[in-house]
Amino acid sequence: MIGWRFSEFTQQKGGSPFERLLSLFKDLLLHTSGDVDEALNWLTELDRQYKLTDENYGIADFIEDLIKNGYIQRPGDGQGGGFSPTAKTEISLRKQALKDVFGDIKKSKKGNHSSSVSGSGDEFTSEIRPYQFGDRLDHIALSESIRNAQVNHGIDRFNLTYDDLEVRETFYQSRMSTVLMIDISHSMILYGEDRITPAKKVAMALAEYITTRFPKDSLDIIVFGNDAWRVDIRDLPYLQVGPYHTNTVAGLELAMDILRKRRNPNKQIFMITDGKPTCIKKGKGYYQNSWGMDKKIINRTLNLARRCRKLEIPVTTFMIAQDPYLVSFVEQFTQANNGKAFYSSLKGLGEFVFRDYKENKKKRR
Repeated sequence: MIGWRFSEFTQQKGGSPFERLLSLFKDLLLHTSGDVDEALNWLTELDRQYKLTDENYGIADFIEDLIKNGYIQRPGDGQGGGFSPTAKTEISLRKQALKDVFGDIKKSKKGNHSSSVSGSGDEFTSEIRPYQFGDRLDHIALSESIRNAQVNHGIDRFNLTYDDLEVRETFYQSRMSTVLMIDISHSMILYGEDRITPAKKVAMALAEYITTRFPKDSLDIIVFGNDAWRVDIRDLPYLQVGPYHTNTVAGLELAMDILRKRRNPNKQIFMITDGKPTCIKKGKGYYQNSWGMDKKIINRTLNLARRCRKLEIPVTTFMIAQDPYLVSFVEQFTQANNGKAFYSSLKGLGEFVFRDYKENKKKRR
């Protein structure tokens, strides 16, 4: 784990020994793509070097507590011959990612996102207007209507008429269909730099954010290398980089196919990647070129960006690299799609994803 910093875990104060080790263990579990045994081996090695435990509470005690609290299963309880994570662990990882990446989120009620269109919606505004035939009765502003009746007819003989009624204006609540594309090509771990783990954290945080805060929204997650395929939310901690090229075309085609089947009009694509497209499907095989900017591959990708634009599907690209020729491609892609692009360090990636999701959800339906 070259370049991985864990000082924040070793310097934690407060909490029980189990809670302090659990935080580190969950982060290790992401780096090992869900391999519990490897994560525990790393934890044991870190303990040996940095004295994370003492004679009162050791790694063996921690493992027993993981089992007792339902975070892992013993060999034989699940699939395979080693320890395996449970559904509780997957949920805990998403919640931890949400806290780590989107730490500034304040608690709010579950619901949908409000558009800027006022009318017979279900999100109240501060505006009040006279009642009109057809307005919903549960939108009547009772205090204001009663006050009108008292002013218009007096207090002694209370009388509430049609002309006294006022209703609260509302916003329509829109739904958003989002496809999150994650690059799992070999370059995501090239030169010893781990780019896939932060990408997984962002994906888990976004998944947890959408499913808990906007339960009527849809989120589909796909990964792309030589090809593209869908993955489930629960698979996110276990994503691994393969010996793949970057077939952005396959990812966009699958994303468009998914969104085409969504009936609501608000659609968007998030793409987390670290490089230019290097691969397209050609018949039953592949056309691949990792050197320079291959016009055949680039043009196919830009054509899809234009198609997304015609379908009013914005693509927000999060480029985890800032090489000049990569920036040049992203600028071409963003211009063709009329979308957005962010060039960020791994540290700032989550903040950009969160910010743009909120902005896109404020668009008019």
